[in-house]
Amino acid sequence: MSAFDDLYAANEKFAESFGSSGLTGRAARGLAVVTCMDSRIDPLGLLGLKPGDAKILRNAGARVTDDVLRTLVLAVVLLGVERVLVMPHTDCGMAKVTDADVHRLAGERGIDTRSIDFHTVPDQNEALKHDLTRIRTFPFLPKEMPVGGAIYDVHTGRLTPSDH
Repeated sequence: MSAFDDLYAANEKFAESFGSSGLTGRAARGLAVVTCMDSRIDPLGLLGLKPGDAKILRNAGARVTDDVLRTLVLAVVLLGVERVLVMPHTDCGMAKVTDADVHRLAGERGIDTRSIDFHTVPDQNEALKHDLTRIRTFPFLPKEMPVGGAIYDVHTGRLTPSDH
């Protein structure tokens, strides 16, 4: 018995009524969303989107890392992305710890993580401002591309647009 049998069985049921085979890899609505890996977030549903409408980039804390920037360049050049929304959320675990906390906790398990920057979020608004600036000033992305930010409230389902 595999640790993934439940997932494979669920996929069998999903595939029986799968209806998205005609979609291309392009973002039909020209949108990329950078959001957190938190499973309380349904980025398509909360933005009124459907499969194929947007590219969804997820990581811990919805941070604009070097890999997110690389992926955004590919999304713009190859996949029809023309605008980006960075969408962190309330009650985020990344806002409840520091990098030092994570290093200490990993160390307690015998793992040395000091070579990793976890991009924890001591101030969510400042982190969002920083991440929006990273996208807007990245030399390999179009200067005129609309880049916005909003914080998703996991308790109400509402977005609060950022002034940054």
